[in-house]
Amino acid sequence: MMRILTFLLLFFTTLQAFTQTADLPTWKINKTRDFIINGKGDAAEWGQADFLDIKKTKGKANYITQLKFLYSDSGIYCLYVLEDKTITSTLREDFADIYNEDVVECFFWTDESSPLYFEYELSPYNYELPIIVPNFKGKFYGWRPWHYEGRRKTSHATSIQKNGEQVKGWTAEFFIPYSLLVPLQNVPPAKGMKWRANFYRIDYDNGSTRWELTPIRTNFHDYERYGYLEFN
Repeated sequence: MMRILTFLLLFFTTLQAFTQTADLPTWKINKTRDFIINGKGDAAEWGQADFLDIKKTKGKANYITQLKFLYSDSGIYCLYVLEDKTITSTLREDFADIYNEDVVECFFWTDESSPLYFEYELSPYNYELPIIVPNFKGKFYGWRPWHYEGRRKTSHATSIQKNGEQVKGWTAEFFIPYSLLVPLQNVPPAKGMKWRANFYRIDYDNGSTRWELTPIRTNFHDYERYGYLEFN
């Protein structure tokens, strides 16, 4: 009887885990050679990737939000192209709480056996927040990188598009080196490997509006609802 109960418990636990992830998307990420970013997204290498539309999930602003990503032997590249009318960005230092103003964000959960992932944020004026986050049953906090220099440092650039004095939008482009992700597992990725990931935007025109590539249930740290990034 005990064996039957144990089997049923294991079966329903597995079924529940499968149900929670069965509806999650998989995005293919193509490989590229390394290239220089300038915040405009005009490097020829971006032609190897198609734009994904990030959907608004909460708020009143109806801005187009698009994303591309690539990977190389040394790191991950991301490009956001964002429609906007007002830039809300007063914080002028790295590692500030830039999520309280206009921002783009990405999260990489490289190993599902551990609730530990990398978070990256970038503001319209090119200030960044790179952290590793331990998240145990919803209790989480970010840790800043140590010896954040040389090969461990990100590359990032932004540009704001205007028609005269009227803001039309902004672009965010960044490169995350694998050397910064140490000691996360499954880094660097091999062809065919999958990471869990999600990509976001927050804008503060007319209140707070947020966009999520994969909709989450609670907040941006709902890692069980992250999609799958598959390396081509």
